[in-house]
This record gives sequence, C-alpha cells and structure tokens, in this order.
Amino acid sequence: MTRVAAVDLGTNSTRLLIADVYDGRLDAVHRETTITRLGEGVDERRRLLPVPIARVRRALDEFRRTIESLGAKRTLAVATSAVRDAENGASFLDEVERSYGFETRLLTGDDEALMTRRGVASGRELDAETLIVDIGGGSTELTLDDFHVSLDIGSVRLTERFLRSDPPTRDELDAAARAARDALPDVGPRTAIGVAGTITTIAALAAAPLTAETIAAQLDRLAALTVAQRRELAAMDPERAPVIVGGAVILNEVARRYELAEVEVSERDILDGAALAAADD
Repeated sequence: MTRVAAVDLGTNSTRLLIADVYDGRLDAVHRETTITRLGEGVDERRRLLPVPIARVRRALDEFRRTIESLGAKRTLAVATSAVRDAENGASFLDEVERSYGFETRLLTGDDEALMTRRGVASGRELDAETLIVDIGGGSTELTLDDFHVSLDIGSVRLTERFLRSDPPTRDELDAAARAARDALPDVGPRTAIGVAGTITTIAALAAAPLTAETIAAQLDRLAALTVAQRRELAAMDPERAPVIVGGAVILNEVARRYELAEVEVSERDILDGAALAAADD
C-alpha cells in the first residue's frame, strides 16, 4: 500500500485528494476543495494574474499541512486548462515545485480526458457506450470508449465570454448555448456519467437524478437568480455561484445534443486518476 496525494490545479478550483493505493485500487482518506478561480482573466489576457495565483498559494499552504499530517509519501499536482492557456503557466508550475516540493505535470487536453476516465474507472466498470462528461472552468472533456476530446468551453470561459449581466439576459444565454452546442462532437453515447464540481453541485441543488428535464429546470432556476441570490442557495459553494450558470448551460447542451435520459453523477474524477498516477511513479 502507498499513501499518495493528488492536487488538481483547476481553472475554477484547487482540490486535494489523499488516498491509499494498492493493487490498482484506491481508498480515499481525505478530499478537499477550495474555489480559487486560477483561470480568472486567462481567456482574455492569456496570463495567470497575481491575485488568483495568491489564492492558489493560500490553498496549497493549507494542503501541504494536511498532506504532511496524514503522511502521504508522494504528491502529484496536475494542471489543466488555465495553466495550459497562460503564457506564464510553465513558470507558475516551476514555482509550485520549488515552493511545495510537489511533482507537477501539465496535462494536455487528451491527458486530462484519459486521466479523468482512469479515475472514474477506478470505482466501477465502464460500458463502451458510456460518455464521461467533465465540465471544468476552462474546458470540457468528453470520453467515450477510445474516443476522447477536450473542448475549449468551460464554466468560467463561457461566463467571461457571454454571461456578463447579473442575472444573464436571454440573448446572453442563447449565445452561450450556441457556443457550447457548436463545440460538441458527433458521437452517439447510450448513457453518461458526469464528474467534477459543476455537475455535483447541480445534482445537489436538484436533490434528484439528473434527467434531461431536471438539468433544464436547474438551468432556468439558476439563470433567473443574481449571483448574490445563488450564493444563498443550500448546497451551493458561494464562490461557485458566479460561474455555475455557464456550467449548467454546457451540461444542458450535452444532454440535449446526445438525447440523454439521465446523467449519472460520479464522485471519482481526474483527482482519483492523478492519485493512481502518483502511485505509479
């Protein structure tokens, strides 16, 4: 058995998983999420900005203390869309390695999709006709058997590009939906599994299975509220409130495009895949 830690340096959140890994199996010991909005402004400026970097560093300070207290032997920090897109992304990762002693890995979109699939598969058998949907802040990964793709649509990216009113206007929502719809590839899944914060939050808000009708209803509900009103919702992390509508638009378009009766929710995702990768090294 090896106790490892995995850190996801995401566009919207910074997350930690500490897990015991043995014979390809993974038992979670500790999970933690902090909304840090590392990708704030990256879509427009192509740089990680000082304030978001400071938020991530504060989260990593806390994570390192937890990692040390729980005795993880190795830590792998993976970076995704925001760091990929930023001109100073590589120097940011170098700083993380120097400051915290974590191994870092900048994932391509393909890497991200495959690591997510590995994480989901660590807890269940996957059918060849099951689509895995990972809606992040800067990108959305779709995986279907051997097919995988990373799309430049995410909750933060759509919000910054289209959803600028509070609450968003109908025209803004339609423009965001078109962008999401146009990005989706021509695949034919029979079922779907959704992972990561947007999907788990919408499921918690719905308190019901994520049917196509439920997803559409939650999008309408969230889009009618101001950010301040969304922050007050039970099951909503207040810091996710500004971008949850963008994520809900993507999820709704995925359900519509592929005529999905329901999107099953998985708690296992790229973090679990990263923990398995840390144990491989």
